[in-house]
Amino acid sequence: MSLNKKVYLAPRNIHELIAPTGNIYESTVIITKRAKQIAMNMKDELDRKLEEFMPVIEEKDSIDAQRQDEITKYYEKLPKPVLEATRGFLEGDIAFRYINEET
Repeated sequence: MSLNKKVYLAPRNIHELIAPTGNIYESTVIITKRAKQIAMNMKDELDRKLEEFMPVIEEKDSIDAQRQDEITKYYEKLPKPVLEATRGFLEGDIAFRYINEET
């Protein structure tokens, strides 16, 4: 096992996560929903970029295969969606609201 691997697990101050909502479960739901949005946007963007290579897959053109590989590796190196969502939540970049039960 290599010690040079990037660590994605970092301790968080639970009071910072609770502060915006007053409830850790609500904070978790907000972060989770935002992470799903980020992941779906990333997936759609990657799919659009790789779509141009679809007709060429059968030809096995080495330049196109190399370009596909570069694009895929770029997306693999991007920050994980849940980390981006947590950062955004803690910095106050995520707007959320409660649905009124009376309406």
